[in-house]
Amino acid sequence: MKIFKFGGASVKDADGVRNVVQVVQTMGFDGLGIVVSAMGKMTNALEDIITHYQKNDNSYLSMIDALFSKHLDIVVELESNGASEDVLVRFRESELKKELKATIESLKGTMLRNQSKNHAFIYDQVVSHGELLSTMIVASYFNAHHIPVQWMDARQLIKTDQKYRDAAVDWKETEKAIKSNCSGKLFLTQGFIGADENGFTTTLGREGSDYTAAILAYALDATHVTIWKDVPGVLNGDPRVFDNTVLLEQISYREAIELAFYGASVIHPKTLQPLQGKQIELRVKSFLNPKAPGTVIKEGDALQPMTPCYIVRNNLVFLEISARDFSFIGEHNISDIFHRLSESKMQVGLLQNSAISFTICVEDKYNKLAELLEGLEARYKVNAVTGVSLYTIRHHSDNAIESIENGKDVLLRQRTQETLQLVVKG
Repeated sequence: MKIFKFGGASVKDADGVRNVVQVVQTMGFDGLGIVVSAMGKMTNALEDIITHYQKNDNSYLSMIDALFSKHLDIVVELESNGASEDVLVRFRESELKKELKATIESLKGTMLRNQSKNHAFIYDQVVSHGELLSTMIVASYFNAHHIPVQWMDARQLIKTDQKYRDAAVDWKETEKAIKSNCSGKLFLTQGFIGADENGFTTTLGREGSDYTAAILAYALDATHVTIWKDVPGVLNGDPRVFDNTVLLEQISYREAIELAFYGASVIHPKTLQPLQGKQIELRVKSFLNPKAPGTVIKEGDALQPMTPCYIVRNNLVFLEISARDFSFIGEHNISDIFHRLSESKMQVGLLQNSAISFTICVEDKYNKLAELLEGLEARYKVNAVTGVSLYTIRHHSDNAIESIENGKDVLLRQRTQETLQLVVKG
């Protein structure tokens, strides 16, 4: 058994859907489970719909109609060209348009009947329709090509608690449902979504579709998972920021988790953990060049080739905190500071403490910096520098360090045997 996951970029339009079919035809579909995300920017469109809905702006209904039209345009284009006539005929004769229309009407009904004021609950009931619509289209197009995938509702497979927008998986019930419904089948399902014990839709949080693929692989004892992207694999740095990046042919599970922790756009640790537990390989490959080797994440050496890896996080806040009476910054102070950081939902990127000061670099994702500073300044002296960048080099070398430090105003430098971090102003 193997699992393929296709993200929104791979199915953003009719050409993308055609290409996904070509990838599966090229790679083979015996013993295959397929996970598909919402098309292109459809999740963003659904989030806009939620915003208008919660403002009691009835234009959300016309926005839903516009969302339906975008999906229908893709269907019409798939019906028109890009395949043999017998494929096009089978696709046109499917019940797809009726199914899409019924799903859109169900979405409207859900929103009109809703009585809940819980934003996270409403979010999950609505935004999940992006995955439902995309998988209906892709599954229908596969079947028109005589690739007999069975469309599965992920809400019947992934069982979770009621923590909407970041639900935790009930592994016992989920494994039972997946084994019962998916074993030995060629199937296609949605990423990102599940359901609680009452049947309400839940979503799995950050990188939810990758996580879905890992959950399925774990339950089905798959040989490997392949995540298909528009890049050749995992690179040692973002090519838009760093020069002369190289493809990482192999990464260990542990190293991939380390890179993700420091902010690299690799695979989220929650996706890796179930795969690592059963030693299931994770492959990252290009849907534009499916025969290319890509990157394999598995047990073994940290990196192949062994090379410095570069990560940058921008628009962070650098805080220097000290006691007003120049006393020591002890455990009780640090505990207090972290409590305030947690209340303000600050994500910590780097920290360093001395006898009389505590230095930290944080990301203000929820625009709560003013609130945080007000609380801290009541008790401490605080110097805040906004708009800083945090550079991380894993497996650093002298040349790698020089290439990053050269010409930059470095506020803080922290180095361990494997990792160098620099807070840079401006």
